[in-house]
Amino acid sequence: MEWQTLTKELFDLSEYRLGLPQRSGVMTVIPIFGPEAEGAFSPPLIGLRLNRVVGYGNVELSNVSEEAVAVVPLHMGYIQDGAQNHALCRSALLPPGKTITMNDACCVQQSQGGYLKGKEQWFFILPLQLRSQALALRGKNDFGKLWPDISLLNERFHLPKRGHLEQIISRERGYLNQYQSRFELLSEQIGAIFFIRDELVGLEIAPTYQYFRELWMPLVCFCYGVAAMWEERINGGNEAGPPSPFEAKNLTELRAELENARSEYEQKLLTKLSSAKLGNYEVKEEDTYLNFRLKTLIGTNFAGQFVEEVEPVGRIFHSHQQKRIIYASIFSIYSL
Repeated sequence: MEWQTLTKELFDLSEYRLGLPQRSGVMTVIPIFGPEAEGAFSPPLIGLRLNRVVGYGNVELSNVSEEAVAVVPLHMGYIQDGAQNHALCRSALLPPGKTITMNDACCVQQSQGGYLKGKEQWFFILPLQLRSQALALRGKNDFGKLWPDISLLNERFHLPKRGHLEQIISRERGYLNQYQSRFELLSEQIGAIFFIRDELVGLEIAPTYQYFRELWMPLVCFCYGVAAMWEERINGGNEAGPPSPFEAKNLTELRAELENARSEYEQKLLTKLSSAKLGNYEVKEEDTYLNFRLKTLIGTNFAGQFVEEVEPVGRIFHSHQQKRIIYASIFSIYSL
């Protein structure tokens, strides 16, 4: 069954393969395995440094490597002590040893009283419910532009209606961290597909295994975990209820029934993948560095950004170009 249907018009995933689904509560994760991108890429935790917030909405990042290219993760947000916390509305390409100021970042605290707790500097990925709004606001220089959507998300969680993302990300960090233990990050895993209530909500691919290891916790806990927490806590939990007991009378029969149940569920997810559609969509090139192209997808059903490496085939004037995916973060339009 063709599982790359969603992205086949955007980029080629034929080099990648899927692992076995992992399910816990309303969330399911399918690991993606494949080759690492050629060349050196800075992982987001140890390779990127938040230098400072130069006034509200202006975030200065550095690529600490003198050799590796940095792909700034889409919707990366920093938690820092002693300054208001910000999240990025877009990804970026950062050459080795270079610094960039993202002047269209959004403040995720509406007032000074909303500092996120914790003295260490760590990062998150914006909750799924905020991602399409944040992407649409890229390029708009207004540090408070995401406050209305953060306020609405807080209201959905029966929290005070204000633009303080810390009410979810920080105060619920203990609950959200459990998703890291519910799902296993596997060796040489380079990406993942996320489902909520068996509906496709995200596809994430990194350039290297190390990159994805550092991105894994922010994705599973804070991005897709917030959506799962909403479903489990607020929106009725697991409506399907517990599964029916197996009819097996011995261990051999139990193993067979368990294998059949897993196979049926895997086929169900693959069917969802093969039938997923972008809807009407546009792709816009946002940034370039060497052979890398950062592009934005805005579709009826899905949105996101991806980086592809474009190389000429044969002679330099050859009209055909071979494209290889380097990074992708594609997510469903998840309405508040």
